[in-house]
Amino acid sequence: IGPNVIINKNVIIHDNVSISNAIIMDNSIIQSGARIGGTGFGFEMKTKQKIHHSGNVVIGKNSSIGSNTTIDRAVFDSTTLGEFSNIDNLVQIAHNVSIGDFAIIAAQVGIAGSTKIGNYVKIGGQAGISGHLIIGDNVTIAGKSGVTKNIADNSIIAGFPAKDIKLWKKEIIKNSLKK
Repeated sequence: IGPNVIINKNVIIHDNVSISNAIIMDNSIIQSGARIGGTGFGFEMKTKQKIHHSGNVVIGKNSSIGSNTTIDRAVFDSTTLGEFSNIDNLVQIAHNVSIGDFAIIAAQVGIAGSTKIGNYVKIGGQAGISGHLIIGDNVTIAGKSGVTKNIADNSIIAGFPAKDIKLWKKEIIKNSLKK
């Protein structure tokens, strides 16, 4: 446990976890090998100088962080994970990301910096989400999808680039018939 950490009641922290610059709310679980609150990946474009990160990470109540997951601290404010959210193993959450309540994120998902994700979102394994996007509430992102644009509330998307799942399925069938 490093500097600038607040750990609230009934938090379970497993072995080989590194936490700095973070607030962990009540009843949360941090699995083995997780890294929370480290400096994110960011460079000033012209000079290639590393951007200083002075923010933190806030993990909401009753949330779970999987083994070997990394959650980077924000540049100025907070990287946040809402209440009752569950993050699987080997997930990368970059600086300034905000994830709402009741999120379910499967293994090997990567979320690039400054993306805002709503409540009740489900993200399948190995999906990638570009930075500076807005993902609405109640969105489902299929595994291995590549999200490159904002996604409206109540959408179900798949593929690369990710699109409405019904359209994606039609394209897959059409392409398989050509062969």
